[in-house]
Amino acid sequence: MLWLRRDLRLADHPALCAAAEAGIVIPVFIRDAQVEAMGAAAKWRLGLSLADLSQALAARGSRLILRSGPPAEVLQTLAAEVGAQDVHWARLYDGASVERDTRVKETLRDAGLSVISHPGHVLHEPWTVQTGSGGYYKVFTPYWKNVREVAVPQPLPVPQIDAPANWPEGETLDDWALGAAMRRGAEVVAQHVNVGEKAAMARLDRFLQDGIEDYATDRNRPDRDGTSRLSEHFTLGEIGIRTVWHAALRPGTGAETFRKELAWRDFAWHLVYHTPHIEDRNWREEWRDFAWREDSDDAERWRRAMTGEPIVDAGLREMYVTGYMHNRVRMIVASYLTKHLLTDWQVGLAWFEDCLIDHDPASNAMGWQWAAGSGPDASPFFRIFNPETQAEKFDPDGRYRRRWLNPETSPDAAAYFRAIPDSWGMSPDDPYPDRMIGLKEGRQRALDAYETYKEGADT
Repeated sequence: MLWLRRDLRLADHPALCAAAEAGIVIPVFIRDAQVEAMGAAAKWRLGLSLADLSQALAARGSRLILRSGPPAEVLQTLAAEVGAQDVHWARLYDGASVERDTRVKETLRDAGLSVISHPGHVLHEPWTVQTGSGGYYKVFTPYWKNVREVAVPQPLPVPQIDAPANWPEGETLDDWALGAAMRRGAEVVAQHVNVGEKAAMARLDRFLQDGIEDYATDRNRPDRDGTSRLSEHFTLGEIGIRTVWHAALRPGTGAETFRKELAWRDFAWHLVYHTPHIEDRNWREEWRDFAWREDSDDAERWRRAMTGEPIVDAGLREMYVTGYMHNRVRMIVASYLTKHLLTDWQVGLAWFEDCLIDHDPASNAMGWQWAAGSGPDASPFFRIFNPETQAEKFDPDGRYRRRWLNPETSPDAAAYFRAIPDSWGMSPDDPYPDRMIGLKEGRQRALDAYETYKEGADT
């Protein structure tokens, strides 16, 4: 049996190759508590990926079995039904997954099954990258210097997948209704998704041909198509990270910068594995006493993209319409919430988790704590992005802002009002709101709060 999780592809799949080498393969995906806890957009996007993978397996004479319930129980039951002796899966590294997988492995082995876990979700597994003293890295630059020249295994081809004479029964994606929480927004976001392994490879090929050379500069420009947009595929494992790494092994500043970003993704998983509390509380324990504001009416205006700060609202509307937000804008949006609005980063983290189709637990936690100043290798709290100057620098002609804020001229901006809940009571005819807080005023308030926090920490 092959238990699939965030590895929904056929190529560059060590767990699949090992299972295929051992004999007949029963691929299974389990809707467990972790799947149920996913945000609305991510869960909906998962359903699309499972449908695509099911078709890809069917084209090779195989099948994806869907079951619901606690994984240990489901896998034991399925093993008894098909006479399986081995269970394979690709390792995950967040605290909840490690705890779950450890428990499942012990239960299955006690039941007499052989359990084999495999790499595949990252370039370098977290315990393989160590400092000179044998610890884990807390700062990215030395981490990058360590791994940049380390050999990455070559990606594996798609194996022959032998099927059983009789397939076990399974559930259906319609039964699961993974997109129910998206409501009317699904129809809008569906126009912007790029689903499955073939689509991921095509997107990679386009980036290598048209984007990688200028990536070092264009990746910071939300008004340009300057990024790979592979995050949507990485999070569900629709493309192998090793495949992308080797494809990007070419000369040039753009390629080097892109590989560095792949390593940054690994670094986030490195930190989640070694310090799992980064996902739900301040990584730096001393930040527990900082006077973050909890959820509030101001945070709700931020969620609804009604802050009156154009680049911030543009980013939040882009996310609601597409399920994606440009990374430079993510930093601006996060800085504004945590510093100008002095709101706990966990409020923003939860909103991203609900709205992003490329939601990645490690990158989301790392990104929000970086912006807030409470995490490892973080931007200092007193480094406060000015949304206005950021917009002038990275969206100099206002193209990005117009695309997401001008419903009378931009279909994408108009789509925002078709996607949001009716209960928000917002219309494209509404005037754009005034600023919630002046930029200088918000900056000074944040600096004052930081000084108060430091004084308290020193006493």
